[in-house]
Amino acid sequence: MPEQTEGVVDTAAQQKPRTQKVGRVVSDKMEKTVVVAVENVRRHRLYHKRITRTNKFLAHDEQNECKPGDIVRIEETRPLSKRKRWIVREIVERGVQI
Repeated sequence: MPEQTEGVVDTAAQQKPRTQKVGRVVSDKMEKTVVVAVENVRRHRLYHKRITRTNKFLAHDEQNECKPGDIVRIEETRPLSKRKRWIVREIVERGVQI
């Protein structure tokens, strides 16, 4: 007898991989939240100068481990608050604390 699997859909196969970005922690003044600045460098199409654009993202930091100056990898996730849609996956490099 053939099995009926029409209604079962594998959701893991349909999901695209989540976007990850690497940036520097700018602020940790909130509880369980850090502000991560991600720099994007491009060339101007006419003048060929380097143009640096910076985007800031609010990321969830469950253990409050991140400090300003740290390089972290963030990953997109479901909305956690009004502006927080990213989560800290790992601390790539610790910043120098003065």
